[in-house]
Amino acid sequence: METIGKIRRRHHVGGESISAIARSLNLSRNTVKKYLNAQAEPAYRRSVQPKPQLGAFSVLIEQWLVSDAALPKARRRTARRLFEGLQAAGYHGAYDSVQRHVKAWKAAASVRGAVTQAFVPLSFAPGEVGQFDWSYEYVVLGGVTQTIKLAHFRLAHSRAMFVVAYPRETQEMVLDAHDRAFAFFGGVPQKMIYDNLKTVVDAVFSGKERQFNRRFLALANHYLFEPVACTPASGWEKGQVENQVGNIREWLFTPTPRFADFKELNAWLEQRCRELAERVHPDKQGTIAEAWAAERPALRPVSMPFHGYVEQPLRVSSTCLISVDRNRYSVPAAWAGKVVSVRISATHVRVAAEGNMIAEHERLFGRDQLACQPWHYVPILETKPGALRHGQPFIEWQLPLAIGVVRTFLLKQPKGDRAFADLLLAARSSGLEALDVACQLALEHGHPHASVVLNELRRLTEPTHRPIMEVPVALILRNEPAANCGRYDSLLGGCHV
Repeated sequence: METIGKIRRRHHVGGESISAIARSLNLSRNTVKKYLNAQAEPAYRRSVQPKPQLGAFSVLIEQWLVSDAALPKARRRTARRLFEGLQAAGYHGAYDSVQRHVKAWKAAASVRGAVTQAFVPLSFAPGEVGQFDWSYEYVVLGGVTQTIKLAHFRLAHSRAMFVVAYPRETQEMVLDAHDRAFAFFGGVPQKMIYDNLKTVVDAVFSGKERQFNRRFLALANHYLFEPVACTPASGWEKGQVENQVGNIREWLFTPTPRFADFKELNAWLEQRCRELAERVHPDKQGTIAEAWAAERPALRPVSMPFHGYVEQPLRVSSTCLISVDRNRYSVPAAWAGKVVSVRISATHVRVAAEGNMIAEHERLFGRDQLACQPWHYVPILETKPGALRHGQPFIEWQLPLAIGVVRTFLLKQPKGDRAFADLLLAARSSGLEALDVACQLALEHGHPHASVVLNELRRLTEPTHRPIMEVPVALILRNEPAANCGRYDSLLGGCHV
């Protein structure tokens, strides 16, 4: 195009002859004339690509491509393999011709196979349908960029939305997310629509028949909603929440937000869901919040939340620990070597045995972390007091100041391990507060010995008044003797010693 412009300017503006322009630009006179007379932009590519070598084999290669299209992608032949097959059939042309033909055939096949799907506008009655889905997002938590799982809920009638974030996509997270969502919405819809999640569906049968997970069915039975699983690869059956995933990513996670922890993140997400509800409803007059308020009476009220935990039996190790999701949690020493029931929720790990809750920890996420409660190991000090110096639960134990001073003093004394272990054993029922006061009193007296601290602890914890004993009626004296000290003088018989 630059050459054409130059020729036309030199001839029409500068007045140069065709011969002079041809000699100057090293072009033929006919080429210069063609460019001067051209009215449209010149085309440099041939509209039809001749295939002198491949033309005779085009039918064969297209047969191979059609047969390969019915195979799994990993078993389809590449253009190179097709070229080698054509060579064996007598083809003597270049590989590039085969490659271009294969590329053009696949492009045409994709156009032929592309069908624009049509959908019917849907309408949902108030409180009839809710939709659920998962997505992954990126956030900065505590200064570290992490991938989180976001649980999405949507009321199909009012378009009200709720999202909550978790570190992973496990069943206890699904159960906890439903508790939070129904509390946020102020009720439960009649139906909830899901993908065929492994945490929800155990088996997929023909049609809409599903075998739902037993723990998930316990959740559905508690809240009295009907679970419905979509047809595989048919996300349009819950199209509202599918669209919500992309909208939430754009509205809330672009750019990447920053928070201290999941608690702060989820509080922000709940607030943002309330703010987004102030937008105009796409199908009704007014806002989403107004439609949500009108729908709330049609939702089934929540009488009490569902305890969303997953329970499994585990054996306590000799170090009084159980392992949950690559992290370890302590259990009272009395249960070492025994089987306990562990209830794992989204936020806590609780341990039960013989119908009683024996331990509770905040759940740890990550790997190879340890959560110890020192009181679980105090009974072991009765036989192993030396564990005070190097036992991990006791090294990391943040004791009150007065108890720490007494501990430092006692551990420098002979048999100080045993002395301080006796203090902890004595404080099992009263707790650290009473032991701290006893240590303060002993330090004020200048005698922080174990015996002094134990004496002060008993004075603090023992009742000030002994309980009055109830005497049976048969033992009550009818005539109580009067006190007469002179009787002792009579017993002396006038003898004075």
